[in-house]
Amino acid sequence: MTQKHSANAGKMQFFLFSSILWTGFLLPLNTWAQTDSIKKATQLKEVQIREYRLTEQSKSPTPLQILSGEDLKRINSLSVADAIRYFSGVQLKDYGGIGGLKTVNVRSLGTNHTAVFLDGIQIGNAQNGQVDLGKFSLSNLQEIALYSGQKPELLIPAKGYASASSIYLKTKEPDFEGNQRQQVELGLKSGSFGLINPSLIYRNKINENLIASINTEYIHADGKYKFRYTNGVFDTTAVRNNGDVERFRLQAALFGKFRNGKWHAQAYSFLSDRGLPGAIVANRFDFTQRIWDRDFFIQGSIEKNLSDKFSIIVNGKYTYVYQRYLDPDYVTTTGFLDNRFKEQEAYLSVSGKYKISSVWEVAYASDYTFQTLDANIYRFPYPSRNTFLNVLSSSLTLEQLTIQANVLSTTVIDHVKLYSSAGNKQVFSPTVMLSWKFLKDRDIRVRAFYKDIFRMPTFNDLYYTFIGNTLLKPEYTKQYDVGITYFKNFKNQQLKFIDIQSDVYFNRVKDKIVAQPGANLYRWIMYNIGLVDIHGLEINAKTAFEPFTNLLVNVGLNYTYQKAVDVTSKQEENYQDQIPYIPENSGSFLARMDCQNWHANYGFIYTGFRYNQKANNIYNYMEPWYTHDAAIGYEFKLKKGSININCEVNNLLNQYYDLIPNFPMPGRNYRLTLNYKL
Repeated sequence: MTQKHSANAGKMQFFLFSSILWTGFLLPLNTWAQTDSIKKATQLKEVQIREYRLTEQSKSPTPLQILSGEDLKRINSLSVADAIRYFSGVQLKDYGGIGGLKTVNVRSLGTNHTAVFLDGIQIGNAQNGQVDLGKFSLSNLQEIALYSGQKPELLIPAKGYASASSIYLKTKEPDFEGNQRQQVELGLKSGSFGLINPSLIYRNKINENLIASINTEYIHADGKYKFRYTNGVFDTTAVRNNGDVERFRLQAALFGKFRNGKWHAQAYSFLSDRGLPGAIVANRFDFTQRIWDRDFFIQGSIEKNLSDKFSIIVNGKYTYVYQRYLDPDYVTTTGFLDNRFKEQEAYLSVSGKYKISSVWEVAYASDYTFQTLDANIYRFPYPSRNTFLNVLSSSLTLEQLTIQANVLSTTVIDHVKLYSSAGNKQVFSPTVMLSWKFLKDRDIRVRAFYKDIFRMPTFNDLYYTFIGNTLLKPEYTKQYDVGITYFKNFKNQQLKFIDIQSDVYFNRVKDKIVAQPGANLYRWIMYNIGLVDIHGLEINAKTAFEPFTNLLVNVGLNYTYQKAVDVTSKQEENYQDQIPYIPENSGSFLARMDCQNWHANYGFIYTGFRYNQKANNIYNYMEPWYTHDAAIGYEFKLKKGSININCEVNNLLNQYYDLIPNFPMPGRNYRLTLNYKL
């Protein structure tokens, strides 16, 4: 089967001027596995690995996957969305191009069931519930962690308990050595599709208790790439257009310490002007739709140990999001479509943990969120939402057994200025998790969890003009997981360690929220439907070995099997058919080699066949796809700093494929990165 594929000068000057002021790129220099001793990047490859320790993933009672700063530097990724593709159980929806929307679906539960946190505070989106992961750069991240279920810590905000899965983005904390007071990291990335990506990271140690950091980057790309297209009769190669993007991001942060505590505050600003590459159908290749984003938030966190037994953490955040969508091709009664949205959010969280004994801890967390949405849409109700989250949790940690349980109370109160609201919702959601090391002298553990959770309909689901349905019910999910982990460390041998995790899981989704086209593609219908059962298996394995002196090889393998079927009614024609976009088989392979000042890596991603509609027939069939990515780099000293040169080739075999039907992805492309660290 043949696959289907789918700015002006003033702003350009602004972006270019901003990028000249702030230019650089962070490539953290950590080792993949945990080590007892890692020297600074300025010492380049003079790293002595004394011992690989038991990883956090192996001890977690919920499945956990982590990409460290070194991983993020080495896997040929431009954004968080690109990096997350290497996690098992993840499906990425990518609508093509650098500027295209990128959302993630974990274990077939849907995008809205995955919460995204930056430094422990959730990135919210009351409008449509989806966080565009393409907006977030890897340049200043210390790690990306994916928890299926929830993070197994007690001292976290209530929002950390309130989703089926969670992605945690952790900003790199400044680490100064000796009398060092300043750090500068500059870089430039360029490549195919007109990519220009300069950035800068500057850190200043003001005193022993206060550090300031500025991190900024600019991205420009024309987004033009070749793709293959067929209409069943003719087969041709065309060029993707309207995928251009201009982005500028600026983050400023303060890290502080005080007696028995620490605090962290940051301001984030994101400006974007991009085209939206449309679906390639009916021989249409040219598009004019554009979208502008103006995001800003300020957030802070304070953590303090009030005594040896009692600790608290307070989080706060204010967010302002402006988005404009322009479609000159869609004409309404008042002219072409020009939608403008303004979302504001205020958030406050207080969490406390008390240590009753050496093995028993309890915690309580309370969050409050207020959200509003304004729009210039006809008959828009101007909704606001008050959300109260309260969690009571407890953990029992014995010599070989850890058990954690919590109950989440969610209260949602909606108000509208016009028409009718969806009213109030009150839901209680329990969770139980355990990890059992059943052999004292072996790091073999059994883990399991049960989680009952739901997701509220978004503002768009409920209130969007001509589409929203205020009678929508929340979407309920039950999650069951049983897994086993094994870790073995080898001292003074060529083989360094083995780390294996395997989980089987079952998810049941009730009252799934579905969007279906109505009279036309602009007017959709929102409703609840039926029941979905999801059976899955995940296997994650990592190892490292040193076949020759000074040559270290790290290898990682992920595999996922998922059977996600519609079990609403036996009378339906599509009963027990695989739900759209979910492959039965998928996986990834990562290999990384370090030899003195040289480094190289190879990545492989595979996604099996799937269907783009409910009916599993030949007309809705989507072929499997896979990509090979490779890179090689060299690092050397330059006076007091170091320079890293990295060359990448992505989609090495130039495969044409779609993640979403008629939205073709790029073929073979190249990137060159220059980094200077002082």
